[in-house]
Amino acid sequence: MTGRFLTTTAVCAVLAVQPALADMLTELGAGEGQVDIVAWPGYIERGETDAAFDWVTSFEQATGCMVNVKTANTSDEMVALMNEGGFDLVTASGDASLRLIAGGRVQPINIDLIPSWATVDDRLKGAPWHTVDGVHYGTPYQWGPNVLMYNTQAFGDTPPESWNVVFEEMTLPDGASNMGRVQAYDGAIHVADAANYLMYHNPDLGITSPYELNEAQYAAALDLLRVQRTLVNRYWHDAFIQMDDFKNEGVVASGSWPFQVNILQSEGQPIASVIPVEGATGWADTTMMHVNAAHPNCSYLWMEHSLASNLQSDLSVWFGSNPSVPAACTDGRGMQTAEGCTLNGLDDFDRIKFWTTPVSACESQGECVPYYRWVSDYIGVIGGR
Repeated sequence: MTGRFLTTTAVCAVLAVQPALADMLTELGAGEGQVDIVAWPGYIERGETDAAFDWVTSFEQATGCMVNVKTANTSDEMVALMNEGGFDLVTASGDASLRLIAGGRVQPINIDLIPSWATVDDRLKGAPWHTVDGVHYGTPYQWGPNVLMYNTQAFGDTPPESWNVVFEEMTLPDGASNMGRVQAYDGAIHVADAANYLMYHNPDLGITSPYELNEAQYAAALDLLRVQRTLVNRYWHDAFIQMDDFKNEGVVASGSWPFQVNILQSEGQPIASVIPVEGATGWADTTMMHVNAAHPNCSYLWMEHSLASNLQSDLSVWFGSNPSVPAACTDGRGMQTAEGCTLNGLDDFDRIKFWTTPVSACESQGECVPYYRWVSDYIGVIGGR
């Protein structure tokens, strides 16, 4: 498994030979009839889950490009699928996007072929997780925090203020222990959540970024995760299984996505969420095109469609995320409102430590633990080592 991930030396070497701007598509041709996309669950809807949320059908009717979606539950799964090939696009989070660029799996994007690029949030246009040496490797899609989802019956009227409810054994407000009633994310990037917690509660460690950890900081994060393992009911990666665990298996607290929170609340479940005092990690996702995309014209047409403010607005409501097009919060073309965007964390951009790929050469420490070790060591933590 760890062989899929590149060390910093390899990353730098591959970046040096990335396709040049001249290799990008310079004009659009006719659509090829389909586009194949790897996406997070809930990101590309055609009304099958809820008829009110459908941004695929209109695209297919307008372009003749039929949309095929393969869902992936972790960034590592997305990287593996793109490495295998056979897909045109992927909605990659920041802990996958640079790996895809470095691995030569995605190609530069000609933003001149995407008229709606001008409407993208200025904070995202040149974001370092999809822009290398001024070259864009995708179009921003949505962003948001990894929230602490909790059962209101277990916590009462006072929301949990800290992530300690999932990291340390304690008695919860309902009088029962949290042991066996909390979950953790089944992905190596969860090491960053432990580092973020320590960054706040143990400042003597000197952590300045949860993605840039020296050996001592990294060891402390792993030790915290080993404590968490004694509490965890399940390491989740499937959003729908996590929702079922909250409904039927007695789980009362976990890091989660607003997507699960919204669906559970819509079902009348006693669920709420919060960004605790330590802040939160989060994701800013980018639609990226495979270097060997079989359907490049349909891919560009989809990237343009994905930035339509009505799509961005409806997806923001559906997923509980924030649109990459700010007008989607206010222009009334979709379901979202300014108040809804605020509720989803639009104003919390600076509190979110966005997922990025840990590398060995890092600014804050000089030398940091690279991601391939995060992967192998987190597997060890889950396995009891």
